[in-house]
Amino acid sequence: MHDLVVRAGSVVDGTGSPARTADIAVDDGRITAVGALNGVSARHTIDADGALVTPGWVDIHTHYDGQATWDEVLAPSAWHGVTTIVTGNCGVGFAPARPDRHDWLIGLMEGVEDIPGTALAEGMAWDWESFPEYLDALDRRRFTVDVGTQIAHGAVRAYVMGERGARNEPATADDIDAMRAIVREAVAAGALGFSTSRTIAHRAIDGEPVPGTYAAEDELFGIGAALGDLGTGIFELAPAGVAGEDVIAPAKEVDWMRRLSVAIGRPVTFALLQIGDAPDLWRELMDESLRAAEEGAQLWPQVAARATGILTGLHTSYCLFDSIPAYQALKARNLSDAQLLQALCDPSVRESIVSFQPEPDHRAALEKAYAVTFVLGVPPDYEPGPEASLASMAAAAGRHPLEIAYEVMLESAGQGLLYFPILNYASMSLEPVREMLLHPRAVAGLGDGGAHCGVICDSPQPTFMLSHWTRDRTRGELLPLEWVVKKQTLDTARLYGFGDRGTLEPGMLADINVIDYEHLQLGTPTVVTDLPAGGRRLVQDAVGYLATIKSGQTTFDNGSDTGARPGALVRGAR
Repeated sequence: MHDLVVRAGSVVDGTGSPARTADIAVDDGRITAVGALNGVSARHTIDADGALVTPGWVDIHTHYDGQATWDEVLAPSAWHGVTTIVTGNCGVGFAPARPDRHDWLIGLMEGVEDIPGTALAEGMAWDWESFPEYLDALDRRRFTVDVGTQIAHGAVRAYVMGERGARNEPATADDIDAMRAIVREAVAAGALGFSTSRTIAHRAIDGEPVPGTYAAEDELFGIGAALGDLGTGIFELAPAGVAGEDVIAPAKEVDWMRRLSVAIGRPVTFALLQIGDAPDLWRELMDESLRAAEEGAQLWPQVAARATGILTGLHTSYCLFDSIPAYQALKARNLSDAQLLQALCDPSVRESIVSFQPEPDHRAALEKAYAVTFVLGVPPDYEPGPEASLASMAAAAGRHPLEIAYEVMLESAGQGLLYFPILNYASMSLEPVREMLLHPRAVAGLGDGGAHCGVICDSPQPTFMLSHWTRDRTRGELLPLEWVVKKQTLDTARLYGFGDRGTLEPGMLADINVIDYEHLQLGTPTVVTDLPAGGRRLVQDAVGYLATIKSGQTTFDNGSDTGARPGALVRGAR
């Protein structure tokens, strides 16, 4: 008798092989058989007839570093079929941490990843100082998903160099030796790798760039050598790119990554997005990474499944009305959400906002914003055409864009949202994203689960990958179902050395999704106040996940949390 049998599903096993009808048997948390298992019995059975069955998604780019110390569920990611997450990205994290640097590390994470500092301060117990102690703290907890993490440059630099490190002063040879020793200790204890950031957009709450932004090659190579010494771990980064008028030459930026990967014999993965100021830079970086691979380097551009878009509404961190004096006066009254909604329903308040006349130098900027701000809609549309912009809708109706925006934001009891794509949407379509995904060196990531709480909710990207790219897209070609499943299971798992998951094959962890593929649908993003200290965040659910199974235990049944917590810390590659 098996522990569990998932019967008669349309199995897309993560290897890229065609879908086939099969049963899956599970024992002791692992898959023990896949095929026609007629006549076998099981303690638990899931009828998957008519459903799609896939491996659990492996999400390699999240920022649940703090949340994982108090939250067992790790939503929204866990709501979207994710069974393994990787944290510690982009050079920010919480270990090592001297006792007098806790507030500074919180400010760093708050500034870079828009996670409320009050929530982090309230939620984290700080029962660690070293990185191995941080891993031990995670190891004492259980989750709906498995959690792996990397050691972050910002925390390491500040721990070793103090204020010099925080202010991005050059590292001495002794500093580099000390940082390498800490990273080596962390990876030996189970860190999946090391992360850093070189983008000027990543700043702490005090406005200072992330420690390591300007690190010289001797520092980057010196720290990276720790991975080479151990023969394990990945080097992850947010690369330098566009900062105002300054465009970093892609060949120069990729060159040091290429040489680093060859020198340490380890993979290097870096965030890659289309930037409006340099809309073709991503192609150059892709081409350079491909040439680097031909020279023996392991470079993996990490790409998103859709545009990175700011959500603007009445309760988000940024609102389209923020620059309007009448709205500023309303917000200054510190009204509750219900009181704000009631005030905005007053016709005189409405008129004071929608009749706003900006100064001439501000008018052009607003008109540009109206042309690239869209009604998100229900269900949400993440590839809107120009006709869905505020400017186009207002012109068609003979009204002002602010009138359209006002009505949208009042919808759903004040939870209505507008969508302002800031990256990956310079061409007003997702065709560049499709090209990125199809590139032979690209790996799917950048969902940023747990981060950008007030304006972005991209952690549901695994659901979007499946529904939009294989079924729903109308403004361009679709992608093959089997290919998309492999892209966010086997491919992401193997990059981080997870050899025990990512496919539905005997011997693998029983991380399984059972999906009503025909009716799989993203919900509407919503602002909730469920973080510690009443912190706000955007969350987004989905309909269509009939069951999510982690290590043989059903964690979500038709979207409902079952209370099972089979997930644990993942120490190192396997």
